[in-house]
Amino acid sequence: MGGDQAAPGGPDLTQGVALSDLPNGGMLAGHVGEETVLLTRRGEEVFAIGATCTHYGGPLAEGLLVEDTVRCPWHHACFSLRTGEALRAPAFDPVPCWRVERRDGRLFVRDKLAPPARRPAPATPAAGTVPERIVIVGGGAAGFAAAERLRREGYAGSLTLLSADDAPPYDRPNLSKDYLAGTAPEEWIPLRPKGFYAENGIDLRLGATVAGIDPAARRVLLAAGGGELPFDRLLLATGAEPVRPPIPGADGPQVRTLRSLKDSRALIEAAKVARRAVLIGAGFIGLEVAASLRARGLEVQVVAPERRPLERVLGPELGDLVRQLHEEQGVVFHLGAEVAAIEPNRVRLKDGQSLDAGLVVLGTGVRPRTELAEHAGLAVDHGVLVDEYLETGVPGIFAAGDIARWPDPLTGERIRIEHWVVAERQGQAAALNMLGGDRRARFAAAPFFWSRHYDTSIDYVGHAQRWDAIEVEGDIGARDAVVRYRRDGKVLAVATAGRDLRSLEAEAAMERETTGQAPGTALP
Repeated sequence: MGGDQAAPGGPDLTQGVALSDLPNGGMLAGHVGEETVLLTRRGEEVFAIGATCTHYGGPLAEGLLVEDTVRCPWHHACFSLRTGEALRAPAFDPVPCWRVERRDGRLFVRDKLAPPARRPAPATPAAGTVPERIVIVGGGAAGFAAAERLRREGYAGSLTLLSADDAPPYDRPNLSKDYLAGTAPEEWIPLRPKGFYAENGIDLRLGATVAGIDPAARRVLLAAGGGELPFDRLLLATGAEPVRPPIPGADGPQVRTLRSLKDSRALIEAAKVARRAVLIGAGFIGLEVAASLRARGLEVQVVAPERRPLERVLGPELGDLVRQLHEEQGVVFHLGAEVAAIEPNRVRLKDGQSLDAGLVVLGTGVRPRTELAEHAGLAVDHGVLVDEYLETGVPGIFAAGDIARWPDPLTGERIRIEHWVVAERQGQAAALNMLGGDRRARFAAAPFFWSRHYDTSIDYVGHAQRWDAIEVEGDIGARDAVVRYRRDGKVLAVATAGRDLRSLEAEAAMERETTGQAPGTALP
């Protein structure tokens, strides 16, 4: 899915390039016919793969080589140089590979290789070495990524994906960004075509409500006479739901929240008739909605109790930048303000101001859907508690995504994060751990998210729940900076604007540190 293919550029690799033009660790973008190709070198090995990320079309030549992989500069997808496989979300589709020939000190790329065959199943379910039946509750980022990875790993057992949504799994970040703004086509939204689930033996059940889980009997109970589903492994990926604050009038007909595709479509229809919108809350989703509504020509005002937007996450410097970006586009902020009531066609503030509003959007946060886990007797404390393998205290039951609270290897603290890419990567990790054996691996990926505000994207790697120092390198006002968040001298998170490569370097350095490959590695 994603962006357009880049127009072919660079050298024609069928005519060859000098080996000396590709130093060790170097990357060179060229083309074979009409296809863009990335040529890379690691020691004596040279690889040729598709140069365009299969997520949103990012240029891999501007990314980062890490061992025998390349990471996309836009949203940190990761591809194998050897097979082209998409190893880490948010990309799921592989890039093609080509054969590289060496002759007389030159490199030639002509023949595209056949895609690698799906790896064999780790074992047959009947043998008892892998689960016969896997049930996934939740059709969002984590649930989809787990189901997709299980089949990609060759798992051949029964696989059921239960989703309370009425649409097959879709790209939720786009709901507040380009899709809402009217610049992303409908075909970008589904994560897979309609036929994917049946073709891959995934029993996708939409509009499915789970009434309960019986861990002892290893079964999931469906509501409304839907029967029960036995399982050998269970993944809970129930996500989060919007918080509706106790504001008088918050249930009015002009008041919207944004979590689902249905919500986004309802906002688009409302924006066709409304002239003025008020966003309550200055978090990431609310501000992305503000930008999208401005793109549709609405007057937008934002009401929030904090002094700066996003200051709790990004600090004062980047918070001021975000405010500036929106004010340059005509958004009006009412900060340090609270809503007294939402009335027909207006929002009344506690300081007496009255704001015209044909549309009101609540961007007041979300809460994790942990009720199923609680009623099943699983340990819950501000999220479902899991170990480094994303397994709960009940063997065979895992949790991933917005509900999971896991031990952060960088700080040793338990954290719960509501980021799309984190949820997808946890789903992939949970899939491997449900299969077990030599595929079992602890979840140690550095958390990553991006937030786009008009033509400026802010990337954030790591997780700083609190910090005692912020370091700024570069010029935030020029949208060209690296911001490091430290506690007790240790870098816990890095935010960047206009420096995609530095964000990738920070991610790789954090993961080297947490996996023990290079303890104490200084973060860039």
